[in-house]
Amino acid sequence: MSDDSISLGTDQDRPARADALQNRAEILRVAARLFDEQGVEHVSMSQIGREADVGKGTLYRHFRNKADLCHALLDSEQRALQERTFSHLRTSQESPCEQLLWFLEELLAFTGKYIDLLVEATQERFGTAELTFSHPAHHWQRLTIAGLLRQTDFQGDSDYMADVFYALLDPRLYHFQRTVRGYDHQRIVTGFLDVMRRILF
Repeated sequence: MSDDSISLGTDQDRPARADALQNRAEILRVAARLFDEQGVEHVSMSQIGREADVGKGTLYRHFRNKADLCHALLDSEQRALQERTFSHLRTSQESPCEQLLWFLEELLAFTGKYIDLLVEATQERFGTAELTFSHPAHHWQRLTIAGLLRQTDFQGDSDYMADVFYALLDPRLYHFQRTVRGYDHQRIVTGFLDVMRRILF
């Protein structure tokens, strides 16, 4: 068979792909609205499918479960966080310690804003700590913490301490502090950064 016979997709394929993209976008749009109106934990996949006007098969071809859907909703926000971080670190005149504290506060702000989505994704999609901390988005965050920590005057095992810092940022801990301990966001930020300053300075 010659290379000329290799198909890059027929005209009949294109509408199908376009329909699939439209269905996915509509599912995400509806899910985002329902999550905002009712809370992530109170919205079922069946409800999302009904309101997006897609069948069960179509819904689950795009997203295996609600955790998958939450992860997709977080994707663009994670990318925006990365771009904002790269821009800040390239242009900032702050010391490495100040840059690290800035990044940690950004991560806490991100967690606070998207906590319901993060908790759902963490509980269902990344059930174990090993999988949770190895996910690419989490891996990038931990590597950034470790890289900034190495630039400071910290005396000790910077890789291990980066793991400690990152574990304290786990959305499940944040959720526990908010819902069980009753801490507001600012108290969590203030307490966390106080601990970091005591270690770094």
